[in-house]
Amino acid sequence: MIDTKTRILDAAERLFAEHGFDATSLRAITKEAKVNLASVNYHFQSKDALIEALFVRRISPLNDERIRMLNEVERRAAGAAAPIEELVDAFVRPVLPGGAPGHHSIGILLGRMYAAPGGLLARVIAPQMDAIRERFGRAFRRSLPGLEAEEIFWRIHFTIGALAHTLASRGLLEFISRGMCSAADADQARTQLIRFVTGGLRAPSLVEKP
Repeated sequence: MIDTKTRILDAAERLFAEHGFDATSLRAITKEAKVNLASVNYHFQSKDALIEALFVRRISPLNDERIRMLNEVERRAAGAAAPIEELVDAFVRPVLPGGAPGHHSIGILLGRMYAAPGGLLARVIAPQMDAIRERFGRAFRRSLPGLEAEEIFWRIHFTIGALAHTLASRGLLEFISRGMCSAADADQARTQLIRFVTGGLRAPSLVEKP
């Protein structure tokens, strides 16, 4: 039997994905979860705390898998710089369709989170990403020695953007390709995204060398 807290989180995830954070009230969540408002207040105290708990539930396991894969990549590299394709694969594979339960909802929610005003991204996502930022940032800098740190961070930023767009806008790919392509095809999505991203990461530096 699913406990009350899990029912609330499941209901909130469905409604936030469908309607957005601002348009979803706590009363709508309690109705969907078939609980009373006091239950939400007891378990989460506020709507922001509920949103944070929802992302912690989904993002923490994804990030644990990213770190596990990165450890494997670095072990295989045996002290040398890791191949860029393998670094990108470790970063994107756990988050793409098929990478973990609930991937569809979390993809939509991540897309909504990036667009949300008022610092929601900084309050909710950033604390979950410290280890990822440190470990992957260091690995990318080591594997791209011809680039300045500033350029690498720009390219990581665009990598995250491409991943978030792939997660949140699957229907757009089907529309522009007239059904020829589908981002729901996990293997194809990963292959195409890695190819695109690694091309950008390896692009020549914009900084002129003296």
